[in-house]
Amino acid sequence: MAAPAAEGLAVTALRSVIHRVRQASERSGRRADDVRVVAVSKTKPISLITQVYEAGHRCFGENYVQEIIQKAPELPEDIEWHYIGHLQSNKAKQLLTAVPNLAMVHGVDNQKLANYLDRAVSSIGRQPLKVLVQVNTSGEESKSGVDPSNCIELAKHVKLDCPNLEFSGLMTIGQPDYTSTPENFKTLLNCRTEVCKALGMAESRCELSMGMSSDFELAIEMGSTNVRIGSTIFGPREYPKRQ
Repeated sequence: MAAPAAEGLAVTALRSVIHRVRQASERSGRRADDVRVVAVSKTKPISLITQVYEAGHRCFGENYVQEIIQKAPELPEDIEWHYIGHLQSNKAKQLLTAVPNLAMVHGVDNQKLANYLDRAVSSIGRQPLKVLVQVNTSGEESKSGVDPSNCIELAKHVKLDCPNLEFSGLMTIGQPDYTSTPENFKTLLNCRTEVCKALGMAESRCELSMGMSSDFELAIEMGSTNVRIGSTIFGPREYPKRQ
């Protein structure tokens, strides 16, 4: 009988997150509407996502192709899905075919993936797909993303050579030791300045996806337009136990 209580908690937690986003936006002289809260529902059941949906939230994120292609068809079509993190090139078409309401991919980190996504969009005949270039701002080898020195080259490739993709901005995953996160966020801000200059693009048109449950308020104060909130809304991840 514990499930409904847990589901009620997710809605309460969402409202708290939205309130904190509003406060952080105000502190930095921005409108709360300028910040998208992506509720990251990986490992969570459809029933829990439905609760948050019914509370009025429409923007959800997933990290695994297998999970999003199972969940999306069973949930309302007006959900705006975001795919977050490393995507294998050979899964691009499968993802786009199964999730027609995929709004954005946070994490194009090489030209090959950009090309696969571009071709997949073209072959399906859907609207151009918004993508963010993933930048490895912490220098950790375990993290995906291009080196900051290569972000202009990849952004240019997406914008100029991939007609079915819409270059929408940059994303990064900060360090778990988030005392150093401001440096990661500053690196992404610097990348945005350089990319916008190279592409002749207004910085206000270049989104930033940075900030998760532990550091989203700081990320907003530093200019993030997308915060990816999982455990603070849905509770700890529930990975299946290995046999």
